[in-house]
Amino acid sequence: MNLNYFLAVGAYMVGSIPSAVWIGKAACGVDVREHGSKNAGATNTMRVLGVKTGIPVLLIDILKGFVAVKLALYSSHAAGSNVYVNFQLVLGVCVVLGHVFPVFAGFRGGKGVATIVGVLLALHWQATLIAGGVFLSTLFISRYVSVSSLMMGISYPVSIIAVFKTEFISLKLFSIVVCILLFFTHRKNIYRLLKGEEHKADFLFKRSK
Repeated sequence: MNLNYFLAVGAYMVGSIPSAVWIGKAACGVDVREHGSKNAGATNTMRVLGVKTGIPVLLIDILKGFVAVKLALYSSHAAGSNVYVNFQLVLGVCVVLGHVFPVFAGFRGGKGVATIVGVLLALHWQATLIAGGVFLSTLFISRYVSVSSLMMGISYPVSIIAVFKTEFISLKLFSIVVCILLFFTHRKNIYRLLKGEEHKADFLFKRSK
């Protein structure tokens, strides 16, 4: 049991790796939390420092979520069991909390979208691929990362519950909580959208000269 506690703390510590902050400072001498949307995430890194700098941040943040959930393999629970899935969810929550409130960056982190994607991939990759498709389609049409993230958040529980009809009640509830969490962390974006002040991600669609 003690090992499981260590794994949960380990998941939080993995989430606390502030990739946007560290890469931004190392590559450009810039703390992205002081620029743009002031969010320590991949989108703001791309907006402030460019796509080439933001892509490593995106990949690392996704990897954080994936690795943290996979720590469940070292737990005392039998893989595939209900208690195992529940522990995976605990690790998922811990890594997202670490990303949003990173101990290594003064508890000022990002919104956790990329890290959540990594968590979802580790939990149910098929549903995550559908949600990812919804994200990319919405982004291509709307040019808003925030809208795309919210649509992804909605599509995931729909896929888990209605499409794949998972037997794990905890996973169904978790998928709904993820959706609610995304809406909560994007509340300022929603406010800007309603006021017509949200910035589009046109920088993602610029062609290199």
